[in-house]
Amino acid sequence: MLYKVRASLIKTSSALICLLLLSGCEALQSVDRGLYNAAEAVSERDRVTGRRTLSMAGRGQQIAQGNAAVEQIIAQQKKAGKKINAALDRKAYQRLVRIFDRIHRVSHLANERWLPILIDNPSFNAFTTGGTYIVVHSGLMKGLKSDAELAAVLGHEVAHTVANHVFERQTHQTAALIAGSKAARRGGYQAAFTHESEIEADRIGILYAALAGFDPYAASRIWERQYKKEGSARGLFFHDHPVNPERAVLTRNVAKQVKPYYRKGRQNPQSAALLNNNVLWRKSVASAPAGNGAGLSAILGTALGAYVQHQGTKQEANRQAQQIQVMQALDKKVVVLGEKVIDQNSWQVIWQNRNNVGMKNVVMGVLIKDSKGKVKRYVAHVKGHVRPDARFAAQFDLPDLTVAQLKRMQIKYYLDDAIPYR
Repeated sequence: MLYKVRASLIKTSSALICLLLLSGCEALQSVDRGLYNAAEAVSERDRVTGRRTLSMAGRGQQIAQGNAAVEQIIAQQKKAGKKINAALDRKAYQRLVRIFDRIHRVSHLANERWLPILIDNPSFNAFTTGGTYIVVHSGLMKGLKSDAELAAVLGHEVAHTVANHVFERQTHQTAALIAGSKAARRGGYQAAFTHESEIEADRIGILYAALAGFDPYAASRIWERQYKKEGSARGLFFHDHPVNPERAVLTRNVAKQVKPYYRKGRQNPQSAALLNNNVLWRKSVASAPAGNGAGLSAILGTALGAYVQHQGTKQEANRQAQQIQVMQALDKKVVVLGEKVIDQNSWQVIWQNRNNVGMKNVVMGVLIKDSKGKVKRYVAHVKGHVRPDARFAAQFDLPDLTVAQLKRMQIKYYLDDAIPYR
């Protein structure tokens, strides 16, 4: 449906541009230049696809605002007495810079001077604010298993800035509020919007990794491992990232597509050309200058891009809402029958599936809330299929808690993930 809408608007745009060119009217050309300036004020040509995307910030403003946010974080780290970069871990930072430079060199913004920042934080995370910094947590560096995995993460973060996701989201939110969109004000919609940006960043980032000479399948290995460790939390809330098993599949499929561009350990000599024309996209080029149809094309392209993005986001929000409903319905009929202590850090739980459907790829979860209100989540994977009315068991392992401590905490079991079948 979205493809048909895009095709129809493109045909309309082409016809109007032809009319404008044939008329040669100075008044119409002036109007077209005005339309182009209006489009430029609220959008930009996507650096990857060449299509129009919403953005009220030019690259200079993106760098200034994005870098200011990171520099504030750096100042806070120093004020707290925390070291950063080589002062924190020389070997880790040198590795980070070496791999980052290879990724940045094959990116769409290779002409800019960027800097990776390593900060002392145990969480498995990295992020960008849309400027020329990439912030990487020490916990991420320790959690990744290879240079290729680090390259996948860095490629993903560079891709967020290349695709202007930070400022695109800000502009999209502003436009939605002005338009009075009810859908855009819902929490699920905002999560779904970011979810789609994450998928795009994965696609671009994996291409970067392959072009830079890193195994493109590394990203899928990260999410397979995270799935084993964290499960999905599929029914707990709307997700602004693809859930781990879906992300593992999506990134594996992208890796398969871009594998022909991979040259182990070295940059693909055709990397510059492949940025514009590859198996994932073909960059579109403006067909006319301002005053000769570019203004009309820019306005229609901006409107079309915003519409397609809005509809795609609504579809994703609805998909997630349906998944949450299914998971919560299944969860209500998964009943705890008993618990058994295995050792001081492990215990087994027995459930019964009282649903009228079977379940496969079952992951059970437990939410543990301490006296300070802090909640931790643990998961246990269940082997095989769970038939209707069948009993099944799973073991929870707590590396940072003892079973005895649980007596003073609030515990809630839940169905973390499952695929129902008849």
